[in-house]
Amino acid sequence: MRISEVMTQTVVTADPASSVQEVAALMRERNVGSVVLVRDGEAVGVVTDRDLAIGVLADGRGAADQASDHATTPVVVGEPAMDVQQAAELMIEHGIRRLPIVDSGRLTGIVTLDDLAARSGDAELVARLTTQITRAALPGFYFHDRGG
Repeated sequence: MRISEVMTQTVVTADPASSVQEVAALMRERNVGSVVLVRDGEAVGVVTDRDLAIGVLADGRGAADQASDHATTPVVVGEPAMDVQQAAELMIEHGIRRLPIVDSGRLTGIVTLDDLAARSGDAELVARLTTQITRAALPGFYFHDRGG
């Protein structure tokens, strides 16, 4: 199955100079957990709800901070022709739950872990993805020193 068959074609985007408050409001309005920052048609960063909670609120940063200051960069992207397994491996390799899809340099969609769970029909792939991506994203949780 190609990634273009499971991706969400409508990507919520914002300008990198947008404030984190504007990005958070956009997430609320569009009911999404991430916004892709786009400059001149190119994805230059991804801001997630977790980035806002951990990197802005928990650090006492201001709502006027630029979104680009809290974005994940560089952006790891996939291509529409990739198969689901290739996209999954890319997500695992980079410990990401969201993969923007780019065709000829243009943002054309996004695939999330939820998209794969809901649309791929491959429960084993989704379980493996969830475990491996979570481990990559939160290594301290799984591999912390339990000393005594």
